[in-house]
Amino acid sequence: MRRVILAIIATAVVLFLLLSFKSHTQSGVSGAVAAASPTPGDGSAGSASPAAGGRASAGATSGTAGTSGAVTVTGAAWPTIYGPVQVRITVSGGKITAVNVLEYPAGTQRDVQINAFAIPELNAETLAAGSAKIDTVSGATYTSQGYLGSLQNALDKADAA
Repeated sequence: MRRVILAIIATAVVLFLLLSFKSHTQSGVSGAVAAASPTPGDGSAGSASPAAGGRASAGATSGTAGTSGAVTVTGAAWPTIYGPVQVRITVSGGKITAVNVLEYPAGTQRDVQINAFAIPELNAETLAAGSAKIDTVSGATYTSQGYLGSLQNALDKADAA
């Protein structure tokens, strides 16, 4: 009988402790993420501005750049459950020479943290592969899918141009 009572009390204490557990917030992450975030014009992501509607974005125009046959095309903003992803590519001689992410989810600190890692990875893979046949980034599945959709749309536009 004592064992049953002790087991019930121990279960209640463990359950209480488990339910009252508060995970800590990552306080110093914002500075680290800001330092790791890609900057515009370096062939990676656009400027992050989570205050602008919960998304990071930069000016999104499509068109062509008339330097030595290079074509710059902006893909459609591809919707994800966390927000749209939009990619701009420059194609020269049939090869992708630059990739910029104009818009990506940045509504929460976690979005910013994930995308600070994922977007440079996706950009590097795109430049290496020269096509939309790239792997998704583990832990950033939705961003990767939005990136691939917008990238393929931009490539389709570049082929038509």
